[in-house]
Amino acid sequence: MPNTPNGYLRNMRLGDAAMVVIGGIIGGGIFLNPGVAAARTESGIALLAIWVGAGLLTLVGALCYAELGARRPNAGGIYVYLREAFGPLAGFLFGWTMLLVIYSGSTAAVATIFASYASALFDLPPRASTPMAVAALAFVAGINLFGIRLGATIQNTFSVLKLAAVAVLVGCGLYLAGVGQGAHAVLGVDEARRGVGFMGAALPVLFAYSGFTYLNNLAGEVDQPQRTLPRALFLGMLGVIVAYALVNVAYLAALGHEGLAISHAPAADVMQRVFGTVGAKAISLGVAISTLGFCNITVVAGARVLQVMGEDGLFFRSVARLHPVHRTPNLAIVLLAGWSIVLVASGSYGQLLDYATFADWLACAIGVLTLFWYRRHDGAATSFRVPGYPLLPLLFVGVIGWVVVETMRSNPRNAGIGVLIMLTGAPVYFVWRHLFRPAHP
Repeated sequence: MPNTPNGYLRNMRLGDAAMVVIGGIIGGGIFLNPGVAAARTESGIALLAIWVGAGLLTLVGALCYAELGARRPNAGGIYVYLREAFGPLAGFLFGWTMLLVIYSGSTAAVATIFASYASALFDLPPRASTPMAVAALAFVAGINLFGIRLGATIQNTFSVLKLAAVAVLVGCGLYLAGVGQGAHAVLGVDEARRGVGFMGAALPVLFAYSGFTYLNNLAGEVDQPQRTLPRALFLGMLGVIVAYALVNVAYLAALGHEGLAISHAPAADVMQRVFGTVGAKAISLGVAISTLGFCNITVVAGARVLQVMGEDGLFFRSVARLHPVHRTPNLAIVLLAGWSIVLVASGSYGQLLDYATFADWLACAIGVLTLFWYRRHDGAATSFRVPGYPLLPLLFVGVIGWVVVETMRSNPRNAGIGVLIMLTGAPVYFVWRHLFRPAHP
């Protein structure tokens, strides 16, 4: 029987929830893009410092969301926090942007990465990539129409397999590709980049840590959420930080800082060096599994936001309905997956990913700001309170604010379009309120 206000079943245990955190963060980035960060640092130690430092900062954000989730352990995540703290318009703008670009754009882009690696794995022609990406999204939507228990089991499988791929990569880098060269080879200065600093690497590294908020969208299906959510966020984030640090050590051990800085596919380069073509094929399988798991989480998490919006009267009421047996928001799942498929077919997903990344971190920081509203206005006891309040939340918001400003300076066009997409939701909201009567005025 349903046992949450929204009608969801609390079937996700601690292990399931932690795997959602891990799977929502680890996509294809750690296998593909660390070379960008290496090119913007002068040494291995600076590179590792920025990866670990960004991880610890993200851990602060995860702790903030742990308290938010403990205070409001129901479906909807950031949408609910913004709606309660800043009003329904703020919540609607998040949901609008989430549907159009944040979750859908990310899902479409990562599904395309999946298709490109799967096509390479099976020696398929490039024209097969789009149909394969569409099929992948249809698959992840389909498996989640039959209850969170089945979806969680498959997600756990994806997460275990992607962690296995990380472990193999780390093993190859450390033990087979020459870690015996010593710490200097791993941590030493790259003379070609001496004096470059490391702050320029903050943007691509922080982007690799996005996705830790997805679990909060699923809070209505977490068993004993006040206890489980904080633990899952903490354990999941620690696992990601350790995995990212070890993978970068492996890259440095195998390729050196200079080699990593010029590599466009370091994971494939490491495996190719160790096992030749077989190794490159193996890591292609690992990347494909990792990206498919990410798509699974974004579709599932985003659908819960749409369902709650429909329940509030800020979206189609039909989207709020749960399946009578499986208690899943099937129409919302199909809608989000369907729009992601449209983006895949349109070919605009790559640019939309830039808008999505910018909007995602902006929404994440604003979500943390709601914590100050809850501390002031919500007198209910909570099972978890973020340590170091208010300094740690302010630190997180301040750094993310700096990232947003730097993004607007370095890429004003994409950042501006991201803001424009978000703001176009305002007239849509007022038209919607005029035509319908929301449950939360």
